Amino acid sequence: MAEPKPRVFDYEVTLDGEGRATAQESTIDVPQEWAPEHLVLAGLVDCSLTSLRYHAKREAIEVVASGAATGTVTRREDGRFAFVDIEVRLDVALTPPPADQAALLAKAERDCFIGASLTAKPRYVWNVT
Repeated sequence: MAEPKPRVFDYEVTLDGEGRATAQESTIDVPQEWAPEHLVLAGLVDCSLTSLRYHAKREAIEVVASGAATGTVTRREDGRFAFVDIEVRLDVALTPPPADQAALLAKAERDCFIGASLTAKPRYVWNVT
């Protein structure tokens, strides 16, 4: 029996000379003050919350959430600049409270593909109410 093929997700973003980013026919103005590293951190927060919402929905749990991330970029041992330390702080309200909150949060961390794609493993700090 043939092994099933994994799902594949393709993404494309266009960034023009004026700082406008377009993805899936939606355009945003990326502030000139934002470095690409800011976009990585914003993507990590959004991905983490998207992952949490996905797993919470499977348990009929409503999520209201916000978050922030900080990261340190410096030269690694291999001589390349990269994120070497990342912290994600997430404030979430879960209704109703999950039977196993730790398991739900672990799934959210595990299944955020941006966090899984980073060499520096993000540290998650969850504030759950």
